[in-house]
Amino acid sequence: MTATSSYFQNMPLAALTRVASGLEDADLAILNARIVNVYSGEILDNCSIGIKGEWIAWVGDCPKIVDESHTRIIDTKGKTVIPGFIDGHTHVAWLTDPAEFLKTAMKGGTTTLITETMETFPIRGGDGVKDFLPALKNQPIKIFATAPAMVSISGKTKGMPVDVLSDLLDQEGMVGLGEAYWQAVMQDPDIFLPMFGQVLASGKLLEGHSAGASGKKLMAYAAAGISSCHEPISAEEALSRLRLGLYVMIREGSIRRDLEAISKIRDFGIDFRRLILVTDGVSPADLLHKGYMEYVVQKAIDCGFDAITAIQMATLNVAEHFGLDDLVGGIAPAKHADMLIIPNPGRIIPDIVISRGRVVAENGQVLTQPRRHAFSKQSLASVNIHEPLDPADFSIRSPVDAPFVRVRIIDLVTELVTQELQMEMPVADRQIIADTEKNIIKVAAIDRVHEPGKRFVGLVRGTGMKSGAFASSAAWDTSDIIVVGVSDADMALAVNRIREMQGGVVVCDQQVILAELALPVMGIMAQVSLSEMAKQLDAIRTAVRGLGVHFSDPLLTLVTLTGAAIPYLRICDEGLVNLKNGKTTGLWV
Repeated sequence: MTATSSYFQNMPLAALTRVASGLEDADLAILNARIVNVYSGEILDNCSIGIKGEWIAWVGDCPKIVDESHTRIIDTKGKTVIPGFIDGHTHVAWLTDPAEFLKTAMKGGTTTLITETMETFPIRGGDGVKDFLPALKNQPIKIFATAPAMVSISGKTKGMPVDVLSDLLDQEGMVGLGEAYWQAVMQDPDIFLPMFGQVLASGKLLEGHSAGASGKKLMAYAAAGISSCHEPISAEEALSRLRLGLYVMIREGSIRRDLEAISKIRDFGIDFRRLILVTDGVSPADLLHKGYMEYVVQKAIDCGFDAITAIQMATLNVAEHFGLDDLVGGIAPAKHADMLIIPNPGRIIPDIVISRGRVVAENGQVLTQPRRHAFSKQSLASVNIHEPLDPADFSIRSPVDAPFVRVRIIDLVTELVTQELQMEMPVADRQIIADTEKNIIKVAAIDRVHEPGKRFVGLVRGTGMKSGAFASSAAWDTSDIIVVGVSDADMALAVNRIREMQGGVVVCDQQVILAELALPVMGIMAQVSLSEMAKQLDAIRTAVRGLGVHFSDPLLTLVTLTGAAIPYLRICDEGLVNLKNGKTTGLWV
């Protein structure tokens, strides 16, 4: 079964042919439109579109006089109609409830998404993914998914059994295996290459993540069957991957903004049909204030791509990559009726958004509300630490009775990139304490699922934190709670509050909670409105800055300390992990 099979099961072929032949009325007719034809690269004037149910019946000339008593008419009066946008790489399970996310995403013209599911697997395994997938079904827009590759610095959440992967690949709407970080694939081929072979044998795609790879390393990764990469940060990196036959996804979201740099590829004189625009995830504040794929496409145009090319990079190119172009990606007979009406090809401001043949948004207002999924009791009780933690649980006891001991420290080179720092730390009463004068504080990862309460306490330099603690249960690629802090007591308070909320983000100081956000769904998703969530995240950012941390997105810095993709020293409850060699080590040198 292909990812789109279920959509065609009840396709009204006879009715579509009758409507296209002028023997039956359309349900919806769009008249006097300029159509961007992404298949031919043309703009066609004075066109009409006939829609029957969820499907397009005709494009071009009306096969009969439209009867207003049987057909709803939208007269565009010369405005432009383009295909609905497709975000080919995003993370719907990151912080927001899917229904709340869709309310804003779809009103800007996004009618299809392909989302990762990697956030759910470390928490509840395959059952977590299968509890998340129904939240994506029967929505006003279409959402497809990739199974998690489960690259992790934790041995407990790395890879997955053959039978579990087979089960996930068989789930409706699965288009392939999600991003698999190249370093891990090369370091652990016995884990990941059999998974890759299993995915390819199923006829599905392997989505890539080749940040920093070049030369023979990039070639070896491509030889493993990877189909795409969303990690290039320059035009040259994008070109090197296009030349290997990969689809290149240009990110313009809240984590990375690479579109302006990669837009220089316009000067290379190459074909753009394997370039794709994606977000890689958008924060609640950005979604509310900037928009979604409409913002990305507009920026591509503003960066010098011609309008048709920019639109193709967010419609047909994406659909062709994922094998969805039998259903979406363009405006043509027998395609799903996904489209938006905009003032002109260079001004991506939707007046009307049509998805699955229905007007779902008009003039920036959602007309069809997304469906809210009721997650299972297990997904709403994912922080399984049995007893509250004590301040003593965050002490670091020296292995030697000496005034100094040499340790490994996570050293923040940027807000996300780290390196290993080795230095002598003073010991008092056999304890190592935070040293804010040297910008060194404690960091701990606490397992909340597989071995609840198991923890590793280390040190991190470069946060700027002067007091208090900052914790989150939405730590990347693991089942851990991650916490940084100057005070052991505040670290315990922050983690215990997350335990009480069954997931969340907490900032505290002097035993007072300053700001928090509950993430009750698997400890990674909120159940409040997008505007309320943005407000709470802003309060968290303000509180953390009050403690001395002046990063642009301190929560992102915190949760990526457990991530398996960003160089190069990371932490989980098993210890410190060097991503250069994949080895886990301890605090002591």
